Order: sequence, then C-alpha cells, then structure tokens
Amino acid sequence: MILKITDQNVIFMMEGPINTATSESLKTYLNSITDKYKRVTINIDKVSKIDIKGLSVLRDFYLKGLRYNRDFSIVGYGCKEIYDDFKFDEAV
Repeated sequence: MILKITDQNVIFMMEGPINTATSESLKTYLNSITDKYKRVTINIDKVSKIDIKGLSVLRDFYLKGLRYNRDFSIVGYGCKEIYDDFKFDEAV
C-alpha cells in the first residue's frame, strides 16, 4: 500500500502506512516542504499503521525543526504509536 499525501492549506494530510516501504519517499517529501515552509503541520487521521522506520523519520524531522527554528506539528487521531513515541516528561 502507498502513502498518499495531500496539501490542504499547508496542512499535509497523510493516508496509508508510514513504514519501511514508504519512509524514504516521506523523508524526501518532508525535506522538500520543510525547505519551503517555516511551519509544517501533518495530519495523521488516516495513517493506518506505522513502524519503527516511519517513527524515526517523523522524530528526525521534529528534531530538525527544533534545530532550525521550524515549527513541525503532528495532529489527528491516527496511530497512537506516534504520540507514544513523542511523549515527553513534564517538569513539575
């Protein structure tokens, strides 16, 4: 299955799996849009599954955003594993 990405007013809607088979094309695509936009939001409502390689790509772009003062956000209710991977401890 392929990963389909559509742009809806600079919110990038993802549909399908983010896995070993789709992660390299996702990485290439994210490189192209993060060079073009200072703020990138991806919506994962229709992401059917994600593996460790897909999580790694998203994590790398999140960290790249922090390094280069870019806003990289993930929104939506798909794939709880993404949110589990990005969970940070809160300082009290």
